[in-house]
Amino acid sequence: MVAETRSGLLIDWGGVMTSNLMASFSAFCETEGLDPGALVGIFRANPEARELLFGFEEGRIGETEFELGLAGLLGVASAEGLIDRLFSGSSLEAAMVGAVRAARAAGVRTGLISNSWGTARYPHELLVELFDGIVLSGEVGIRKPAPRIYELGAQAIGEAPARCVFVDDLPFNLPPAESLGMATVHHTSARRTIAELEELLGIELRDGRERGAALG
Repeated sequence: MVAETRSGLLIDWGGVMTSNLMASFSAFCETEGLDPGALVGIFRANPEARELLFGFEEGRIGETEFELGLAGLLGVASAEGLIDRLFSGSSLEAAMVGAVRAARAAGVRTGLISNSWGTARYPHELLVELFDGIVLSGEVGIRKPAPRIYELGAQAIGEAPARCVFVDDLPFNLPPAESLGMATVHHTSARRTIAELEELLGIELRDGRERGAALG
């Protein structure tokens, strides 16, 4: 039996619509003379760092407080422009931008669900072009993987959760979406994600040359 295709696409931003954020974070750490895994490690092991992150992503604390707190915990010399420095190694993932644009043009309802580090750095004109609905954790006060943020994403695009696909690069963000009936895609590369989305949405998201390259 052929699985029913979905009509809604909910997608993460950093690490999916952009290049790998972990690589950018590692490059920052190396530039600062830290172990490449220092940033990820401190968020995993230090409760104070985790609370700082959660508070920032939920909009409970401001950018300056976050940067000062994180710089102190990491032991870097300056907090100035810390967020920009952390993300300086990331860039838009052109293939994913094209795929979301193609999905929306084909009639799929598209939405963004992102744990935001502030909201000013998103390319807002592009977001309006790509997405029918936008849910940023700092604006709604909820962060992934809280189930409610996935419900808000589905509501924002006017689709039932069971009609949606959710894409994220962090595997622990997927189970809450699955529990709501969403199909999920663990993003590891644009090529694999786009191929999975074509199956789940029942539409083509690449041109002929790109499909041929994927099969070759």
